[in-house]
Amino acid sequence: MVSITIDTNSAQEYTAFHCIGHSGYAESGEDIVCAAVSVLVINTINSIEHLVSDAFELSSDQETGRIDFSLSDGYSKESLLLIQSMALGLQGIQQNYGTEYLKLTFKEV
Repeated sequence: MVSITIDTNSAQEYTAFHCIGHSGYAESGEDIVCAAVSVLVINTINSIEHLVSDAFELSSDQETGRIDFSLSDGYSKESLLLIQSMALGLQGIQQNYGTEYLKLTFKEV
């Protein structure tokens, strides 16, 4: 299962997310759930980097499927919107395929 935690601040802004795991929906290379999650997460990071240019911290491990992303202070509304859009897409995947393959959690930090 892919487990994703999206951190929110006291203003309910999505400022960070943490992903780990592989969905196990299908064999590697055929897993549409894992591919969809990967596309949403990686595209969000790339969009913030190339289109918005806000600073962030990122660490990842391809073996475990771990991605830790956090916006740095001074982030823009555009970055928040991109992360919100990612969360919306992830919620759709979870609704369509179930929590057996994707567990999405929102946590105030």
